[in-house]
Amino acid sequence: MNLSLALATAALLTAQPSTLPPGHPVIPPGTTASPATSGMPEGHPPTEGAAPSISPEQLPPGHPPMSGTGRAPPSAEELLRQLDSTEGLADREKTFEIAASLGRLYYVNGRNAEASTYLQQALARAQPTRELFLAQRKKLGKATVPTAEAAGCGFTPNMPVEDMGAAAQARAKKGDTAGAAACARAALAPVLDVAVMQANALYLSNDSGKALVAYDAVLEVEPLHEEALYARAALLFETKGDDVAALKKAGEGFEAVATTYPDSFRAPMAKRMVALVEETVKAGGRKQLLASRAEDRRIRLSQAPAAAAPDAPRPLSQEMVDAVKGTERTPELEQGLAKLVDEGEELLAKGQYQEALANYTRVVPFQPENGRAKAGMAWALVSLERPMAVRVWGVAVQTDPLSVETLGDTLKAKGDDKGAKALWEKLATDAPDYPNKASLQAKLGK
Repeated sequence: MNLSLALATAALLTAQPSTLPPGHPVIPPGTTASPATSGMPEGHPPTEGAAPSISPEQLPPGHPPMSGTGRAPPSAEELLRQLDSTEGLADREKTFEIAASLGRLYYVNGRNAEASTYLQQALARAQPTRELFLAQRKKLGKATVPTAEAAGCGFTPNMPVEDMGAAAQARAKKGDTAGAAACARAALAPVLDVAVMQANALYLSNDSGKALVAYDAVLEVEPLHEEALYARAALLFETKGDDVAALKKAGEGFEAVATTYPDSFRAPMAKRMVALVEETVKAGGRKQLLASRAEDRRIRLSQAPAAAAPDAPRPLSQEMVDAVKGTERTPELEQGLAKLVDEGEELLAKGQYQEALANYTRVVPFQPENGRAKAGMAWALVSLERPMAVRVWGVAVQTDPLSVETLGDTLKAKGDDKGAKALWEKLATDAPDYPNKASLQAKLGK
């Protein structure tokens, strides 16, 4: 949580309660502190002692920066509490930057419904600029939209989106189609990031249909936007696995990512997804592919010699979850994530799989290597019978099967004997070459 976001959010909290103690006289507007009375307003009763001021140089090493009031900037949790208690905040007029900051704050804290509200408000502020760009680009026809530098837009790094949009609109009124398109496109750079975040929030809120529309809107402006291309392709593959036309679009998206961004961390997975999509299309859809694989497996097993090694590994898919950008690992963040994992396991043991999944979706983006979180998220998806359960479960079993087995121990310890047994049975079935197989069989009483 950076200070600029904290300040932007605080700007909305105009109805904060007074910080003066109960019964304190009203301080008229414009009253200034008197140097002769240790910073107190004129006429203020004498105090028994004033706290000495502390300069930044006197702070111990590693101390968080202090604001001008001598207090540390508010934490994300404190800001959320203030925002939640501010009546009518969602209905207030906001600039693009403030609405986007609020949406981002809620988004990174796993509150996707609230995030979507504010992110949509930000996008609405930028909608005229978006429409202007699409119209001017259409006028250009096959001509390339120039860069903002080439067009001489003169935008500064912190220039508000709406001011940049106004500058582009002025170019359009003068008949400068190329310049208007260039400046409008430059103004939309931060808007596209917000639009992708909005699409992600919709997906995490189980609204895949609106998420697809949101990703399409980003790609309408920037057809080669890496994150939107990849996310849209993945969502099409996940939700429309039996729609061959949609699968082909997914394949095109993965191919574009792999070709356009060969050095991206998404490129290796995109290449593998291209092959999987091609296989799925060739089979006529996911159901047909799974049925074909099951039949092939049945034939292989029926033809296998009796002396075949019992521990011979069977081919396993090598899928992996999307890598996400890391964040600074502060002790507070680590403690908060650990608490979410503990709570997730409690919820799993109680059969509250949707609530548990919400916890894990807040942990895994920050700790993709967390075996407990991967195992818990996989089991929640399996229990909810979600389309992506097979993929996530496969990743958890292949990368950290011990954490999956240990989750069963945790469920059993928390009283969920049935859930523990079901998890172990699935692990034994899906990982026949599991090194700790003997222990797993013992737990199953075999």
